[in-house]
Amino acid sequence: MNIKKIITVILLSCLSFTLFSQGGRGELLTGKVVDEQNNEPVPYAAVVVLDGGNTSVITGDDGEFSLNIRSFVPGKTKIKISSMGYKTEVQVLPREIKDIQIKLKNQPQQLKDVVVKKAKYRNKNNPAVELIKKVVANKDINRQQSIDYYQYEKYEKIMFALNNITPEFKKKKMFKHFQFVFDNTDTTKLDGKEILPLYLKENISDCYYQRDPKETKEIVKANKMVSVDKYVDNQGLAECLKYMYQDVDIYDNDVVFLTNSFLSPIASTAPTFYRFYILDTVKVGEDKCVKMFFGSRNKEDLLFQGYLYVMLDGSYAIRKIDLSVNKNINLNFVKSVKIAQEYQKTPTKGWIKSSEETSIDFGLTAKSRGLFGQRTVSYKKFNFDPPSDKKIFSGPGVVTLDSANTHNENYWDANRHEKLSKSEAGTYTVMDSIQKVPVFKHAMDILTLLLFGYKDCGYFEIGPVNTFYSYNPVEGVRLRFGGRTTPRFSKRLNFETYAAYGFKDDLPKYYLGATWSFTKKSIYEFPVKSLLVSYQNDTKIPGQDLQFVQEDNILLSIKRGVNDKLFYNKTIKIEHLNEFDNHFSYKVGYLFNRQTPGGSLYFNNDSADLSHTNTVDHLNISEFSLDLRYAPNEKFYQTKLYRVPIQTAQPVIELQCTLGSKLWGNDYNYQNLKFSITKSFYWSIFGITDVVWESGKIFGKVPYPLLDLPRANQTYSYQILSYNLMNFMEFVGDEYTSLNVDHCFYGLLFNKIPLFNRLKWREVMSCKVLYGDLSKNNNPEYNTSLYKLPTENDGTVITHPLGGTPYIEGSVGITNIFKFFRVDLVRRFTYLDYAHVSPWGIRARFRFDF
Repeated sequence: MNIKKIITVILLSCLSFTLFSQGGRGELLTGKVVDEQNNEPVPYAAVVVLDGGNTSVITGDDGEFSLNIRSFVPGKTKIKISSMGYKTEVQVLPREIKDIQIKLKNQPQQLKDVVVKKAKYRNKNNPAVELIKKVVANKDINRQQSIDYYQYEKYEKIMFALNNITPEFKKKKMFKHFQFVFDNTDTTKLDGKEILPLYLKENISDCYYQRDPKETKEIVKANKMVSVDKYVDNQGLAECLKYMYQDVDIYDNDVVFLTNSFLSPIASTAPTFYRFYILDTVKVGEDKCVKMFFGSRNKEDLLFQGYLYVMLDGSYAIRKIDLSVNKNINLNFVKSVKIAQEYQKTPTKGWIKSSEETSIDFGLTAKSRGLFGQRTVSYKKFNFDPPSDKKIFSGPGVVTLDSANTHNENYWDANRHEKLSKSEAGTYTVMDSIQKVPVFKHAMDILTLLLFGYKDCGYFEIGPVNTFYSYNPVEGVRLRFGGRTTPRFSKRLNFETYAAYGFKDDLPKYYLGATWSFTKKSIYEFPVKSLLVSYQNDTKIPGQDLQFVQEDNILLSIKRGVNDKLFYNKTIKIEHLNEFDNHFSYKVGYLFNRQTPGGSLYFNNDSADLSHTNTVDHLNISEFSLDLRYAPNEKFYQTKLYRVPIQTAQPVIELQCTLGSKLWGNDYNYQNLKFSITKSFYWSIFGITDVVWESGKIFGKVPYPLLDLPRANQTYSYQILSYNLMNFMEFVGDEYTSLNVDHCFYGLLFNKIPLFNRLKWREVMSCKVLYGDLSKNNNPEYNTSLYKLPTENDGTVITHPLGGTPYIEGSVGITNIFKFFRVDLVRRFTYLDYAHVSPWGIRARFRFDF
């Protein structure tokens, strides 16, 4: 099969960004707006096409603009140009509409006896700023959350489409088997460009709100979506889209949009970062409003720009808002953004959102093809009386009815708030037909193998392929082969297995596990309620705890320093996981592990024996565990291997309790407690800070394999939660506390450096501090019945007790390199005199962000 065809079909199928040659753009109007007197550019002027679909654009700092005209007629199509302090111009466009120059005449504007003249921008004595201050002062009265009670019916529609479809594009040989899809294109969504809808999701919900005490509830009563569950996690995909297109509340000071934090134009500090201009008095519906333009003082900052429509009835409420972003900001894969919201007054107090539309044009580059995504939300059937049954707020905040996915087309025709367009309605049928084409199936097999590492064989899938070969100094070359059953074998019962062999230690390793789901869903669908039983005979590097990476991954075979420490484990594990709709979960487990040392490790508790020999053949570990976890409003995407969390400002709280006792076969008696909190802080244009605080303590007398081994990293991959310049088993302790702070500035400095800002790089920095102790009770120097801490053959100490000095490392780095990579320069500040320690290191990792 032609590889070009395969790649193209793959990109179409998974709704990824598609990179092709640039297609047609219709009639493109470009030009510059200047001052008639001095020919200086006029920034932030509004250019509106009156006879071309009412499209509009704001000029940049250089006065330049460009926009597409859907239906251009030379000599008839008109544009209107307006800006504060200038006379509004209406011009008829000539045949040639490239690089036209528009001159505006200086003219004062009057608004309620306030004369506004063109002058250098400043906040002092600026009527636009004074008006915004009044809007800010009345936010708490006007915002939706000030209403005591409300309920409404919400209709939400999310659509994704391939954009810039041209006749030449349709004729490409690679689409030989897919010509039928081009009967479903649309030219009404994106400035006259032809698009091809590929994904559609709809839902209808009843929403309830109570102000005091604050309670919210959403009952999803109807769901419909294009299903690709054979290849991706439908639920996870829906959560990702919901996060990308989450509600934008301009009444919040900080607005999280596309994983970034934007300062609202009506935040309390908005006049410090935004410019505001009064343009006109207009009517929105029957309401008289002041139309204002706002834009960033620094065009590279993560800020919005657009129009505010402020009520002239003395309430200073927002009646309507049109948001976009400056093309110069550091935002990945986004060519343009349009957010339109309208509000309506309630019978009592406050204003409530009545409609919202968010449109995003995605692409790898400004000129490439990509995806067009649009979220449309409408609200109807408002009721501002207290709910008849207050029990409506009990239980989880979002509930999906069992009947939500069972409604027929007659129901949707009767209950949609707006009728689907012809192309939208055809999306369900087209995508269903695409998935039946053999070429598509072959392409998805390749995509699944490349992205997730599994080859689907029906009831069984083989993988992950990146673990089939690896290397370490103890096992030597290691080969592994395995796989697991798929939901086609059984949604509720899953088997997973692998076999591995090390050619240096000449030992086989293997794993066999079975997981049973207590719900009708698969073991991967939230909320999970499952039972896992497994047996594993394999090796483990002490202190290595990787995030979203398997230890057998071939890319991790190369490690720095001495890497000859392994435990050989024969482990029986039984775990019951129970997740609740409110994102609280508990895990109860039992583990029996017969552990023997490997490589340079040894179990020796003979104080008179100075040799590196094992006086103890193995360690029996038999323990019960209880893990409690609470992650309110957690969002995540479930891949074939991991549940990847979607970053939010909500905390994640975890408590882990482990109990080992000789009563059930453990060689020691002990209790182990660990507690952690993970939280992200959004600082608007100053970036995002991720903080992890963790603390733990072991009660009882235990040898070093049962002590706390800090997460070390001897790979060249930057691990967020590990100490990247700490060696495996360099430290042990029985109590500790740690703080991990990672901050991304999102180009706050780089964006302001000429030429350099074109790279779209972003600054990152981190600091990791670990403080702990090893009590005399667990220190073999004071308790000779315990295993000696490991040393090298010449007696050099390689494992140290945590002491009075904290371990500290920090890093500065650059992320968003080629839009996908992060590179850090890491510095270790303490314990530099220990063996095999490097004070500096360079680490890299893959990172995806908008």
